[in-house]
Order: sequence, then structure tokens, then C-alpha cells
Amino acid sequence: MDINALLKKALAFEFLSVEEGVFLFENAPLTDLMYVANELRKIQVPHGKVTWQIDRNVNTTNVCIANCKFCNFYRIPGHKDAYITDIETYKKKIEETIAYGGDQLLLQGGHHPELGLAFYVNLFKELKSLYPNIKLHTLGPPEIAHITKLEKSTHRAVLLALKEAGMDSLPGAGAEILTDRVRRLISKGKCGAQEWLDIMHEAHKLNITTSATMMFGHVETLQERFEHLVKIREVQSRKPDDAKGFLAFIPWTFQDADTLLARIRGVHNLTTPEEYIRMIALSRIMLPNVKNIQASWLTVGKQVAQLCLNAGANDFGSIMIEENVVSAAGAPHRFTSVTIQEAIKDAGFEPQLRNQQYEWRTIPQMKEQVINY
Repeated sequence: MDINALLKKALAFEFLSVEEGVFLFENAPLTDLMYVANELRKIQVPHGKVTWQIDRNVNTTNVCIANCKFCNFYRIPGHKDAYITDIETYKKKIEETIAYGGDQLLLQGGHHPELGLAFYVNLFKELKSLYPNIKLHTLGPPEIAHITKLEKSTHRAVLLALKEAGMDSLPGAGAEILTDRVRRLISKGKCGAQEWLDIMHEAHKLNITTSATMMFGHVETLQERFEHLVKIREVQSRKPDDAKGFLAFIPWTFQDADTLLARIRGVHNLTTPEEYIRMIALSRIMLPNVKNIQASWLTVGKQVAQLCLNAGANDFGSIMIEENVVSAAGAPHRFTSVTIQEAIKDAGFEPQLRNQQYEWRTIPQMKEQVINY
């Protein structure tokens, strides 16, 4: 294979194979990958701004039976620290979010063995009746799979009921690495790779917008990372013409602090800044049909995320007024509405507030945020 020929192919928005992606990762100079990815970003996102969002991650419950070996957040059923978030807590957190200028809740939890479809339908309806302007970016394919099994239903029926109840979009949670070898090792209790992909395709058919993620830097091979990217691309290519499908792709690094993977299996995140930037660039190159690539400042920090803006990334994600799951595994980085804009400007770009649909928002009057988690 020839590096220059492959980069020309990428600049023509042609699909690269798994093998071609691996070859570029292993052989292409980082500067060349950054240049090509940046050129693709300029074409796909011609306004040149870097978008960001204000939302809050609220967990419906911390009870989970999936037993993921990278998660410190969950509690088994009956644990003394187990909880299901009550409506008064939602009201307090939503009103704080609105005061901070936020327009959305990212609602996720665990695979609670007793919370079926009716629980989520009633919750979404109640939240929408109380706060009709708050968007609900909710659950994820593993939770959809779990609810489907509890109900002995279908993915389509569950997604449709949730959409009618107030689900505005479906996060790309629980993708990890979309190969079953990896999933058996780190998240055996979650749905398999194909079911994750099938649920996303069904969501696209229902015109539910979604995002896609990849958690890497643990037990996966380089080949499996690129198989993951190609599978995301294939699902996007099958979406209906009038559907947006995957609005964004967010690769982030495994956080290993005190996780079972680290303590028992000795698996640690050894991803270097250069490797992360390389993966961001190759995400843009491998996914020519996904418009937005997000740099995960939460897991790699401000400076690496800033460099990613010259390597194909065009989005800085949310300030995350609250985030508990990744932080519980050691992610130490934080932004406020002020500091995220400063970071984007310092990297040489103009910040632009957006909503989940990547539509621009005017910065609202807001209370100054104090980081307290």
C-alpha cells in the first residue's frame, strides 16, 4: 500500500478499508494525517467554528447488572448505595441546568432488572410536561436492548414508545469496541456488537438522531478499532435519505483508575497524546459520512483536545454541568461555559454554542457556573 495514494483516496471522500486504515495509523506521518483530516473538516464543516454545548448528565439509577469491568459507578441490586432518581431531584437539577444556560439532559443509568418500558415512558412524559423545552438525550443501545428483553418486545416498539414519550435523541453509549471478542472481556452483560448496530439502524429508520462513540486503549487490537469505525460507517450509509443518522462520532480513552480491568487484569490506559490525535484524524478520514468529530476533553484534557481541532475535530462537546460515570474512573478534567470558550479561542477557533442537533444557539443569560463535582 502507498501512503500518498491512500491519502488522496481519503481526500476524495472514498471509503478506506480496515486494512488501509491500520496501514495509515502505523505508517503515515502524524502531520500528514492531521493535514488531510483538517482539509476534510474544512469541506464538511465550512463555517470553521468549533461547536460546544451546555447540558447535564443525570443518572436515572446506579443499579446495574451488566457488570462492566471498566465501570466504578454501578451498584448491584440491593446495595446500600443503590438509588433511583426521584422527580424532586430531577426538578432541582433541571432548574439548575436552565439557570446555567443548558437546554438538555443526558439521561442514562444502568441495566436495572426491575425498570421496564413503562418506567421510562412515564418519566419522560412527566419531565416533558414539567419542562417542555428541555431536550432529552436518553439511554443508549445497551439500555434499549435491556428494556426490550424485559418487555419481550422489539427494538422498534421500544424506541417508538420512548420517542412518543419525549426522547429527542439517542446517545452512542455502550459502544466500547464493536467486536464481540472485546465485549466478552470488558462488558459481557451488555448487548453484542451487532445488536448495538441494529438498534442504531432502527433508530435512524424512526428518524431518531444519534451519536456514536468508541472507548479505546484497553484490551482491543488496532485491527478491532478500525473494524469499529467501518461498522459505524456502514450503519450510517444505510440510513434513510431523510434521516440525519449519526450526528457525531466521539472517540474517548479508557479511564482506568481503580477499575476491575486495572486491578484484576492489569489493564491500563497507555494511550499517548500523539496516539489520541492520530485516532481523531483517522476517525475523520475513515468516517466521511459522519459530519461532526468530537474531541473528548474530559478524558484527554484541554491541551490534547485543542490540538485535535487541527486534526479533524470540529466539536468540543458539552461542559457537562454534572458527570458521574467517566469521572468515577478517574477523568479529572473540567470546563465551564467561560473556560471552554477560552480554550477554543486559544486554539485559534471561534466558539459556537449549539444544541444536540448541531443547530446554533445564542448564548443565553446564565448563572456563573461553579464546578462542584
